[in-house]
Amino acid sequence: MNAPSQAQIIEALRPVIDPEMNLSIVDLGLLRSVEVEPDDGNVQIDLTLTSPMCPLAPEIITATRNAAMGVAGVRSCFVDLVWSPPWDPRTDATEDVRAELGIWD
Repeated sequence: MNAPSQAQIIEALRPVIDPEMNLSIVDLGLLRSVEVEPDDGNVQIDLTLTSPMCPLAPEIITATRNAAMGVAGVRSCFVDLVWSPPWDPRTDATEDVRAELGIWD
């Protein structure tokens, strides 16, 4: 079985919602990195959150891992919570999300 691409993993993560913002973690820019080992299908995801005090961190991490594990060819997935650089919606979020949040360039 072939390992999935990074793009396939990112697309699988798009439906994962930050419950407080009610927006996709992908569109919010919360993914810091997605690495797929081509030989074994192991996936490493570095994820940040909108706030270090986010009470829903365990749920977001679990949903992220489950979404990645649903991709054909993924054998394992580890999600690491990272805080550097801190999340900044002005630079990390998509243009549509910035507009929805009322952030205008």
